[in-house]
Parts: sequence; structure tokens; C-alpha cells
Amino acid sequence: MRKLVVAGGIASLAALVAILPALGRTLAQQQARPDSLIAPRLTAADSGRLKGPRQPIFFRHDIHAGQYKIPCQYCHYTVAASSEPGVPSVQTCMGCHLVISGTDSTDRREIQKLRRFWSDSGTAGAPRLEWVRIHALARHVHFPHMRHLKAMGANACQTCHGDIARMPQVFRVNTVTNMGWCITCHVERKVTRDCVTCHY
Repeated sequence: MRKLVVAGGIASLAALVAILPALGRTLAQQQARPDSLIAPRLTAADSGRLKGPRQPIFFRHDIHAGQYKIPCQYCHYTVAASSEPGVPSVQTCMGCHLVISGTDSTDRREIQKLRRFWSDSGTAGAPRLEWVRIHALARHVHFPHMRHLKAMGANACQTCHGDIARMPQVFRVNTVTNMGWCITCHVERKVTRDCVTCHY
């Protein structure tokens, strides 16, 4: 078990090292571009007044995906190969946060929470990091994320989930749980509406 965690940590660290030059370029470009996404200063206490459910860690998509432009698929790495995008594991988060500690005290407090979950993860009876699910389809609906990602390209995530890169706290934008919303999308794109495509 320990070897698996160490190997996973090394893989995460290697992935981080691979994206660090891109993150550095992105930050330099943001300083030069007036249209870059700069996340507003918020604390975990502010999350109660934001749209969407409070999460155990105030994870800022507007900072990660918006300001730092980390691609959705870096964290949701199973989306291109699976029907489920998957919620990133604490190990995935720690791939970066082993070396990144936050720029201000608010960031550091949330990262410290993450690190506590990470350090306690091997301890029997330790609390697990349980995210509140925001997007969920009925069990009888088959929605292959990888197929939609392939068909719709770079804007696939935004089509259903909204502009996540500008959301300090993720909330449901579209009625993706409503079949009419899906059918409208299929009609607009002239793709199949056969029942067995989604219900089997």
C-alpha cells in the first residue's frame, strides 16, 4: 500500500513538474493581458453567500481553472476515457500542493485542511474528504462524458456545466437533469434522439 501511495505521489509530482512551465507562462501572460481572469479575494466564510453548496474545502475553480488556467482534464483525468469524469482524489490535489502552499492566509488555511485529509488518509477511522455532488443524472440515464468531450471539443465542459472558470464555488447552471434540455441539445446538433442512446 505504501509503495502505491509513493508511486502515485511520484506520478503526481512528475505531472506537476510537466505543467509548471505552462503555469509560469500563463501567470506571465496574465500580467501582460488586461482580459485575464483574476479571482476575487474570498474566504471560506464567504462561501455561505455564494451560489452552490458549501464544500468541506473551499476549492476555488475560479483560481485553479480561471486564474491559473489549469485544464479541466488535469484534475478530472478520467473524463476522456470514461462515462464518469470522476472527482479528483486528495492524491491528485496533493500532486501540486506538496509544493504549493497558497499566496495568502485564506488559501493556506484551505490547503492546510487538504493536507490534514492527506496525512490522515492512512489512519483507521480518519474522516474522508466527502464532496457535495452538484451534477447528478438519474440512474437510468447513460451519459458518456468521453463521447461528448470528443464531439464538442474544448467547450464541452462549459456547455453543460457553465463557465466554471469564473465560479468561486461551483453551482448548477443548466437543467442537465431534465431530459428536454438534452434533447434540445441533440436537435440543435443534429445527432440521434433514439431512446436507447441514453436509456439502456
